[in-house]
Amino acid sequence: MKKPIKELVKRQDWQKLRSSLVGTWMKNTVQNCSKLRNWLGNVSGTTEDKLRIMMNYLTGSAFRIGIIKHSCISDLRASISAELKKRKYRKITND
Repeated sequence: MKKPIKELVKRQDWQKLRSSLVGTWMKNTVQNCSKLRNWLGNVSGTTEDKLRIMMNYLTGSAFRIGIIKHSCISDLRASISAELKKRKYRKITND
């Protein structure tokens, strides 16, 4: 069974990164995307926990309603979404 997202986001490394991004998106969008990508690592090789944490973050209200938007965010979200779908499909076909 998957861990609830509420538990996943308690990771110290994630909390440190997340708090470093607060209030910086308008000035440092591309740098923030880079920080997220660095934390995540290679999308196809990272853990499902990290993918879920990142997708949870990138679908938060500021991103969803468009307060924070940039092509690097859309690209990151799309690659994470595609990877999660691929893993879900792989799991279904292997069961």
